[in-house]
Amino acid sequence: MSKKINIFFASIIFSILLWGSIALSDFYYTNIDVRLALVNFPSGYTTGAALPERVNLRVKGQGWRLFSLNVGPEAEFTISVDFDSGKKVISMYDFIESNRWLFSEVDIISIQPDSLRFFIERITSKKLPVISALDLEFKPGYGLASDIIFTPDSVLVFGPASFLKSVNDLKTESRFFGSLDSRIETEVRMQSLNGFTFDDNVIDVMMDVQKIVDKEFDNILVEVLDLPQGREVVLLPNRISINIRGGIDILGKLNISRLHAYVKYRDLVQDTTGSISPIIEVPKNVSLQYLKPERLRYIIRSF
Repeated sequence: MSKKINIFFASIIFSILLWGSIALSDFYYTNIDVRLALVNFPSGYTTGAALPERVNLRVKGQGWRLFSLNVGPEAEFTISVDFDSGKKVISMYDFIESNRWLFSEVDIISIQPDSLRFFIERITSKKLPVISALDLEFKPGYGLASDIIFTPDSVLVFGPASFLKSVNDLKTESRFFGSLDSRIETEVRMQSLNGFTFDDNVIDVMMDVQKIVDKEFDNILVEVLDLPQGREVVLLPNRISINIRGGIDILGKLNISRLHAYVKYRDLVQDTTGSISPIIEVPKNVSLQYLKPERLRYIIRSF
């Protein structure tokens, strides 16, 4: 019985292999995506043009050949710029022959895009600050207690002169961090830009994630700034309370001496309502929620 079962399965496998062999010997049409690569730049030159990363090829060939293209190493459609500079307008069809090693025994019916326009120019360098392109999601009640710290905080960038002239900062890669509820230290890569290279492609990142809380400070003296001689200002009242929000560790160490409230004499003279809202200065990474009272009455005296 077992011998008959083995013969049965062997027959099925043989039939599948025979069918596959016959099917793959036929000719088919299909689309293939391959990576686009520009080669043979002059020394010290590049392009910053927004070129497509991949090329779509409509091809015809025997099934076994098309199958090998899809399962083999990643294909690459190379275009030589012939060590030249300046404006380039090329037809992709002009480079079919130079890529025949990849597409032997396969006919290329169409190429998308069918042409490219770009400019080859000299490479220059510029030091640029790093800014975040990170996507952060916090657990309820948590958030960043301070700015994200990048080390290094700026990167030397090498790229085409015309593009680099208009770039003022450099973004990190787009990366998601979720369910954050504590300090995190990690590494991120810089955002890939066509024609650009960096002296540091991977940088350290520190995100100080803390529980975000509110805290109230009372009896803060409101000062009057730029008071001219012969003038006196009486504020009613001259002390206020403020509520601020920030990381629990930051607020726990915050001293009232770092909180400042004031009004400017010039603003009092220009006021027509009889009351004024004081200006509040709080440390970086701490936000003002409200103050009590919101407005102060005042009396200006001359002597």
